[in-house]
Amino acid sequence: MVQKATIYKIRIALSDLERNYYDALNLTIAQHPSESLERMMARVLAFSVNAQAGLMFTKGLSSVEEPDIWIPMLDGQTSLWIDVGEPSVERIKKATRLAGEVKVYSFNSKSDVWWEHGRSKFAMLKASLFRFDSQCIKELSGFIERTMDISITITGNSAFIATELGECEVTWEPLQLL
Repeated sequence: MVQKATIYKIRIALSDLERNYYDALNLTIAQHPSESLERMMARVLAFSVNAQAGLMFTKGLSSVEEPDIWIPMLDGQTSLWIDVGEPSVERIKKATRLAGEVKVYSFNSKSDVWWEHGRSKFAMLKASLFRFDSQCIKELSGFIERTMDISITITGNSAFIATELGECEVTWEPLQLL
């Protein structure tokens, strides 16, 4: 029997102090059956850090040809391509040919090995790479509810997140910036 995606409804009060961007986001997120809560919350956080007009989730793990988050243009081009996880160098190389801007957010305990293994090859690509603190993402995933209201305040390389079940701060490290 095929498992279906789990649907989450998240209302976010977003304050990005770095970009002077303030918004109320109403997100409907489909968690793929093989996706962990940590990965899903890393997607939500990457979405929040990059929030802007036109930004949307894709089919994610259900479609290997698309990023996790993007801004598609009316002419079929992609303005922004965001992958969450530890994608291959070949995938990011392809993304740089398809999109004007490419970002990657790694989030788990294996990202150190992934980064060290691909660092020199990623350096040749026009992409920005970031690493969320894996323990912070794990803590954040413990606050998940199917329907929830959260507040996210971004400053520097951290996001303070408040939910009804608790609060945490998620930090990230830029690995490669363009």
